[in-house]
Amino acid sequence: MIDTYEASPAGDEKGGPAMPAAPWRETAVLSRIRSAASRGALSHALLLTGPGDRLAAARSAAAAFQCTGPERDRPCGACPACRKVREGIHPDVITVRDTEHKTIAVEVIRDIRKDAYIRPNEGARKVYLFPDCALLTEADQNVLLKLVEEGPPYAAFLFCAENPAAVLQTLRSRCIELRLHPASGTAPAEDGDGEALCRTILKKEPGAAAELAVRLERKKLSREALAALLERSGALFSEALVLLYGGTVEERDRELAGLIGGRLTKTQIVRMIELLKEYRRECGYNVGPGHVLGALAAELEEIF
Repeated sequence: MIDTYEASPAGDEKGGPAMPAAPWRETAVLSRIRSAASRGALSHALLLTGPGDRLAAARSAAAAFQCTGPERDRPCGACPACRKVREGIHPDVITVRDTEHKTIAVEVIRDIRKDAYIRPNEGARKVYLFPDCALLTEADQNVLLKLVEEGPPYAAFLFCAENPAAVLQTLRSRCIELRLHPASGTAPAEDGDGEALCRTILKKEPGAAAELAVRLERKKLSREALAALLERSGALFSEALVLLYGGTVEERDRELAGLIGGRLTKTQIVRMIELLKEYRRECGYNVGPGHVLGALAAELEEIF
């Protein structure tokens, strides 16, 4: 199923009051969106990455596509189209979800492909917003690839991913990436935490996973930060597979990905990728980071 859906101001994607129609907080990414929109050069496929508020940035981009305010100041935040986007009631801004499965079923993406060829109801564009690309399977992304490449000129796609590695390179290369940074005062997970988890797994020592889980829990990570940590770890295991099959990876990841490929079999690596994805999805539900860390540590201890 596809649906028009907006998160609450607190970011609770299970529901909640609509976001009030007020101007977006000025950020470097919003400035880039405004600049591109004013020149009529806002890409029809954007990938919003990083630890910042990706969903808010995606909403502002959606509003820029639909805004009827002055061309030099889109999204204006005040026109009827901008207000509808912010309130989650614009008929041509569709946020994609699949409440019946843990990942988005490929049938949902095929429905989007059909829907994209139906012209917008009232806006200039038909905008599809994907709040979490970690929920998109490889099959989903392959269907989307053709749509992004060959879809109707009025269709636009906004992909949100903490880590760009969640998006296949083939699809990523068709998008303009906008990287967001956290607002001051937040403490996102660092890449080093994801790398530490990978090295702990490679140790295969009893008690190592539980010890790391305790250290991470003391950091009081948010669910978003823990999701980023698991996404980073999963990306490193995926890159290890890429190396094993003769591909190339980013220089900063080469050493650790090589260690993973040298110490684990392909079957073990695939198993770890699936496990990390499973717990990454758990972060999308109303489950505390401590519970996720504890369950993951227990499962890793059994594997060790």
